[in-house]
Amino acid sequence: MATAQEIRVGERVVRVSSPDKPFFPERGLTKLDVVRYFLAVGDGILRALRDRPTMLERWPKGVFPGARIGTRQDNRGDAFYQKRLPAGAPDWVRTAHLTFPSGRTADEVAPSELAVVVWAANLGTLRFHPWPVTAADVERPDQLRIDLDPMPGVGFDQVVPVAREVRAFLAELGLTGYPKTTGGRGLHVYLSIEPRWSFADCRRAVLALGREMQRRLPELVTTTWWRDQRDRPVFVDYNQMSRDHTMASAYSIRPTPQALVSAPLDWSELDDARPEDFDVVGMPARFAERGDPHAGLDGQRFSLEPLLELADREGLEAPPER
Repeated sequence: MATAQEIRVGERVVRVSSPDKPFFPERGLTKLDVVRYFLAVGDGILRALRDRPTMLERWPKGVFPGARIGTRQDNRGDAFYQKRLPAGAPDWVRTAHLTFPSGRTADEVAPSELAVVVWAANLGTLRFHPWPVTAADVERPDQLRIDLDPMPGVGFDQVVPVAREVRAFLAELGLTGYPKTTGGRGLHVYLSIEPRWSFADCRRAVLALGREMQRRLPELVTTTWWRDQRDRPVFVDYNQMSRDHTMASAYSIRPTPQALVSAPLDWSELDDARPEDFDVVGMPARFAERGDPHAGLDGQRFSLEPLLELADREGLEAPPER
C-alpha cells in the first residue's frame, strides 16, 4: 500500500490512509479516487449535508463481489451504518444531538465544511444519509422528501411519469421540487419548507400528495404500506419522513460495482436521463460544466399548508412511524 497522503481542504489538512486501496475494483477506482470525487462535487455534496445530522454508510474494505452490509440482526457484514460520532474524530467535526424513536440518544456527525466529507470518505463512507432537519432544530424538518419507490422488476421509465406528475401538482400549489436519481431505479423529489411543522405533519403532507398521485395515475401509483398488498408499480413512501428515516444524499455513491451516484437533475433532463448515466468517473466533469441543479434548495422555503389543507379535506391522519 502507498503511504498516507495529506490533502488540504479549506483550512484543514485531512490524512488519507491507504490511498491506493481498491474501492471499486471493477472500475479500477481506489480510495483516493473516491476522495477526489467528493472534492470535485464539493459544493454539491456540502449543500446536501451542511449542518444536517448524518448517518455514515461505511465500506472500509471497498465494494467487492459478495460484500454486504451488516444489520442489527447480523453485524458480521463488510460494511456498516454509523449513527454516532466515530471515536478519534477531529475536534472540528461538529455534531447534532438526536433522540431516536426508541428513546436512545446520539451525537451524530453534522458536516459543516467539506473537510468533514473528506474525513468521512477516508473512513470508507460512500453514502451519506442526512436527516431532513438541521442541527439548529432537530424536531422540525426544513425539507420535504418525496420518495418514488419502484416495486421489484419495475424500470426507471415507469417512475419518470410519476415524477413529472408530482412536479405538475406541486406547481399547481405554488411549490417547487427538485428531482434526483437514487443511483438505482427510483427517484427522489426534494422541497425546501419552512421549519414550522413536525415529522408527523410532513408524513401527512406526503401521504396527501401520494393519494393525489394515485388518483391521477391509478395504473402507476400506490400508497399501500404493506408490500405484499401493493398492486401498482410505484409506491410513494411517506414514511421516509419519519424520524430517523433517511435517504442517501445527492452525490452519494451507491455501493455497487458500477460506482453509480445519486444525481441531482434539472426537470428538463428527466425524460432522457438514466441512472447508469451518472457515476464517480463522469460526475465531476458534469458538475464542473453545469454546477449543481439543486442549488435552488438554498433559496425560497415553502409552506406546507397547501398539502396539509388537502390532507384535512381528505380526512388523512398522520401515518404511524414504521
